[in-house]
Amino acid sequence: MATRYSPTIRRRRLSSELRRVRLASGKTGEEVARTAGLSKSTFSNIESGVKKRPRIREVRAILDACGMEPGPEFDEVLLLCRQALDRGWWSRYRDVVASPYVGFETEADDICTWQPLVLPGLLQTPEYMRVTAQACLSVPHDIRRFTDARLIRQRILDDEDPPLLRAIFDEGALLRLRTQPDILVRQVRHLLEMSERPNITVQMTLADRLNPGSGGPFVIMDFPHPVDPTVVYLETTADGIYLEDSDEVARYRTLAEHLRLVALRPGETLDHLRETYLEAPSARSGRP
Repeated sequence: MATRYSPTIRRRRLSSELRRVRLASGKTGEEVARTAGLSKSTFSNIESGVKKRPRIREVRAILDACGMEPGPEFDEVLLLCRQALDRGWWSRYRDVVASPYVGFETEADDICTWQPLVLPGLLQTPEYMRVTAQACLSVPHDIRRFTDARLIRQRILDDEDPPLLRAIFDEGALLRLRTQPDILVRQVRHLLEMSERPNITVQMTLADRLNPGSGGPFVIMDFPHPVDPTVVYLETTADGIYLEDSDEVARYRTLAEHLRLVALRPGETLDHLRETYLEAPSARSGRP
C-alpha cells in the first residue's frame, strides 16, 4: 500500500532480505561479519531482527560482504533500512497501546478479528472506547491517550487503499451497554454505517449460544508483500503473543472459519442489530 507503511514490517522484511542475500552468497554468518567488519553478535542481531534499528553503513557493509553489486536490488535493501529507522506514530503512545501490534496492523491488507468480550477496536466509537477504558479502572489521562491512539489507528480504514476487515464479535459486547442506552444506540449505528463499506464485513455470534471462540480473542493479519508472513495476535494483559508458525496460523484460520459459520451471516447480523437495538421499544424510548 503506497499510502502507508510500518517500520515494524520493514524491519522484519529487512532481516528476511539480509538472510536471503547471505544464503544466496553461500557464506556463513561468521564470514560475512568478518568481511563487513562487524562482530558476530552485531551481525547476528541485525540478520535476526534483534537489533531493531541497524545503521545504513552496517547494512551496506553486509551487502558488500555478500558480493551484491550496486543496482536496484542493492538500493531496495538500503531503502528498507531507511524505512526501518523511522518511528511509527504509535511510539508516542507506547504507554497505552501494544506497539508491535499497531505496527503490524498499520500495513496489513487483510485483518480478521474475533472479539468475544468487546467490540473490535477498529469499529468502536469514542464513547465506547471511554466507557470500556473506565471499566478497566484507567485514570483520566490514560483514557484520553488510549482514545486518541485508537482513533488514529482507525484512520487505516479511511486510507485510499484500506485493508479488508472481517470482524466477528459476540453479542455480549453490546449487551453490556444496556445500562448506557445512548452509547449503545450510537455504537450500533456506527457498526451499521461501517458495514456499508465494501471492505468491511461484520458478523455477530449470539450471546445465548455456545461457539468455538471461548479460548479468547485473536487477530489474523496478512500483508500485501509475499515475503511478509502472516501474523496471529493473541491479546493478553501485557503486550500480547505473536504467532507466525504456519501450523499455528492454519489452526487459527480454521477457527476463524468455524466462527464465521456459527455466527449470524453478515446480512442477518445487520438485521438483528437494527431490530434488536434500534427498533425495539426499549431502544426507541432510551430505556435499558
